[in-house]
Amino acid sequence: MRSTRAPFARSRGRRLALAATGLAATLALTATACGPSEDKASDKADSGTSQGADKGSDSGTDTGSDAKLPGDIADKLKDHGIDPDKWKDGAWKNWDKDDWLRESKDFVNPVIEGHWKPERMKDAKDPKKTIAAKDAPSDQGATDPEPSPVQAKREKTPYHENAAPVGKIFFDAPEGSMVCSGTVVKDPRNPGKSNLVWTAGHCVHAGSAGGWYRNITFVPAYNDLGKSEAELSNAAPQEVAPYGQYWADWVSTSAEWIDQGAASGGAGAPYDYAVMHVKPEQGSKSLEETVGNALEVDFSTPSAQSVSSMGAWGYPAAPPYNGQIMHKCIDKPGRLSLTTSQPTMYRIGCTMTGGSSGGGWFRMVGDKTQLVSNTSIGPAENTWLAGPQLGRGAEQVYDMMSKKYGSQ
Repeated sequence: MRSTRAPFARSRGRRLALAATGLAATLALTATACGPSEDKASDKADSGTSQGADKGSDSGTDTGSDAKLPGDIADKLKDHGIDPDKWKDGAWKNWDKDDWLRESKDFVNPVIEGHWKPERMKDAKDPKKTIAAKDAPSDQGATDPEPSPVQAKREKTPYHENAAPVGKIFFDAPEGSMVCSGTVVKDPRNPGKSNLVWTAGHCVHAGSAGGWYRNITFVPAYNDLGKSEAELSNAAPQEVAPYGQYWADWVSTSAEWIDQGAASGGAGAPYDYAVMHVKPEQGSKSLEETVGNALEVDFSTPSAQSVSSMGAWGYPAAPPYNGQIMHKCIDKPGRLSLTTSQPTMYRIGCTMTGGSSGGGWFRMVGDKTQLVSNTSIGPAENTWLAGPQLGRGAEQVYDMMSKKYGSQ
């Protein structure tokens, strides 16, 4: 970060300053930023609902093979022809396309206690896997020149004192265990007690080619002290997950992402956002009360020209990073248009790689830090990142999650 103040004003801490960029040719969905890990014990559970979705499902604690799935989770699984006992005993690993739930109303994500052990979290990395994408023609909509790379910098530790309420998202996909980043955001109907996390659509749903990912959990301030990979091998669980794990019990992404989203090119990227409602794996305290902070979301879609700096935070996992350390990039934003018929995206120079997907983009408004976008796509060369402008569609997803599930 430049010698400006940090771009998130924390309720009990410092602020951050932010930055930006322009157009580029080859795109790689940094969702692959949440690429598969080498973890062979990949397990999985559904999560999600789409923009305007009507249904969701409770997430219950599963304490073992004899435990019952609480709430209506068992009934929802049965409605889809799934045996609840077999699901928690490993049936979630079935990724047959006919059985991969994808509709907004199909969200189920029962807690499997102990599933995300520290070692499994550490191994959920994005190997160097970039996705070649089509070139973005320079005559499509409003696009600024490609920005110069901005070297990602490590966030100061402990993260909970120096950074916005950012954390790491873990989930399972057909390729294995994966990682993304997310941010705790305010819930307007539950002030001071939010359980909402903002991330990218591709971190919860496979888009047009698949359905909801499984076993989705959020770990705020993951590796709060910034320990090395070697140190984490012997770290206590509270050092890896200082605030515990929060499993998604409701998830919403845009209908456009579900219908159009793809792992290659920029398809669906302007609508690549999602909101998760989470519950603690243990205890009952809200996420915001636990971490002591949550950010406001700015849905005004400020023009790139009017923003002096914008910053992206996340846990890059593909080389040269290892997914264990929180990083940030700050730049003046530029515009990236993939087509003339879809919203323009923000773009900043940044060398963060996969794993940073879904991480919040922040800007200062007066003395407040606000979330204004999230990491969606970037080039194979890892020189910039682009994120969606959060307009009316994103606000509808957010409002629906607050209205229908916030008090759950």
